[in-house]
Amino acid sequence: MDTLLSGVQYVLNLGPTVILPIMIFFIALIFRVPAKKALRSAITIGIGFVGINLVISLLSSNLGPAAQQMVERFGLNLTIIDAGWPAAAAASWASPVAAILIPICLVVNLVLIFFKVTKTLDIDIWNYWHFIAAGATGYIVTGGNWWFAILCAIIYEVAVLWMADRTQPMVEEFYGLKGISLPTGSTAAFGFIGIPVGWLIAKIPGIKNIHVDPETIQKRFGIFGEPMMMGLILGIAIGLLAGYDVGAVAQLGMSMGAVMFLMPRMVKILMEGLIPISESAREFMKSRFKGRELYIGLDAALSIGHPANISTGLILVPITLFLAVIIPGNKVLPFGDLATIPFYVSFVVASRKGNILHSVLAGTVVIALALLMATDFGLVHTEMMKGVYEFPKGATQVSTLDMGGNFFNWVILKFSQAWAAIF
Repeated sequence: MDTLLSGVQYVLNLGPTVILPIMIFFIALIFRVPAKKALRSAITIGIGFVGINLVISLLSSNLGPAAQQMVERFGLNLTIIDAGWPAAAAASWASPVAAILIPICLVVNLVLIFFKVTKTLDIDIWNYWHFIAAGATGYIVTGGNWWFAILCAIIYEVAVLWMADRTQPMVEEFYGLKGISLPTGSTAAFGFIGIPVGWLIAKIPGIKNIHVDPETIQKRFGIFGEPMMMGLILGIAIGLLAGYDVGAVAQLGMSMGAVMFLMPRMVKILMEGLIPISESAREFMKSRFKGRELYIGLDAALSIGHPANISTGLILVPITLFLAVIIPGNKVLPFGDLATIPFYVSFVVASRKGNILHSVLAGTVVIALALLMATDFGLVHTEMMKGVYEFPKGATQVSTLDMGGNFFNWVILKFSQAWAAIF
C-alpha cells in the first residue's frame, strides 16, 4: 500500500497541467477524435491551465500579503489559521485512504453514468482530492475505519456530481461552456447554499430591482467600468485597507487589473482545446446512446475568468476579514483561501446572471456560514494536517474555508461524529 501511495503521489505531484492533458488525450481517443487533433487539443488545454495557474498565482501572491497586512493593521486575534486549499489538498493526498479512493471514485463515476444517475464524466482527477478529504475526515473521526472512509468519499462524490448536473445548463448559458460541467468540490458545496440564498436576496424589495453587472458598470462609467479598470480600482482599495504606501498600492492595483485582463484570455485558450473534444463526445453519445447526454466535468477555474466572478471575489476579501472579527463564535483567521473566493461564488454569480450586488450579498452570507463551519472543523482538520503543514507561531489549530468551511464536508464531519458516537 505504501508503494502504491508513493506512486500515486508522484503522479499527482505533476499537477493538473500535466495530468489533465494526459486524461484529455486518452478520453479524446475514446470518443474517436483523430490522434493528431486529440494531441493538439490536449496540449492546448494544458497550456491554458498553465496560463490560468500563473494568473491565479499572481492573484494569490498579491492578495496574501495584503490580507496579512490588514490582519496586523486591525489587530485581529483569532486562533485557527486558514491554511489554504493547497495545504488541505496536500494533507488529503498524504492520507492513508488516498491511493485506494482514486480508482474507487473513478469507477463510481462510470457506474453512475451507466445507470443514468449522472451525466457528468469527471475527468478532473486532481480535484478528486475533495472526495479524498471527505474520506480522510471519516477515517480520522472513526479511528481508522476504512469502509466508512470509502462511504464518506462516495457520498461526497455523488453530491458533487448531482450539483454539477443541476448547474450545467446555467454554467453553459452564463459562462458559455457548452457540454461542460464543473464538479469541483468546493464550488459545488458553496453553490448548494449560495444559489438559494441568492434567490432569496433577489426577492427583497428595494434590492431585487438593482442590477449591477460588468456591462452596466462599463456602460455607465466608460473606461473606468472596463474589467481591467475595475481590477485596478479594487486592488487600490484593498491596498489602502492594508495600509500600504502609495507605491505598493499602485503595484497591487496593477496586479489586480492584470488578473481581470488576463484571466478571460487564458480561459479562451483552454476552451480552444476543449471545444473539439466536447463536440466529439456529444456526437459519440448521440450515435451510440440515443437520447443520452454526457457532460465533461472540469475544474471550476474555467469560470473564474468572468469579470463578474473576479469582481465579486475581490470585493468579498475585505468583507471576509470583517466577518471573521464580528461573527460570534468564529475563531478562524482567513488567509490562505482569500484568493480562492472566486471559485466559491462561481455558481452564485451564474445563478444571479452576473449581478455583482446580489452575488456579493449572497457571498457574504455563505462566507459567514463557512467561517463557523471551518471553526467547528478545527480539531479534525488540525489532526489531518499533522506532518504535512508547518504550523505558524501562535496558532493552536488550522482549518480552511475550502475544506473546513465546505458544507458538504461539514455534513460528512457531523455524519462521522454521529457514527463514531453510536458504533
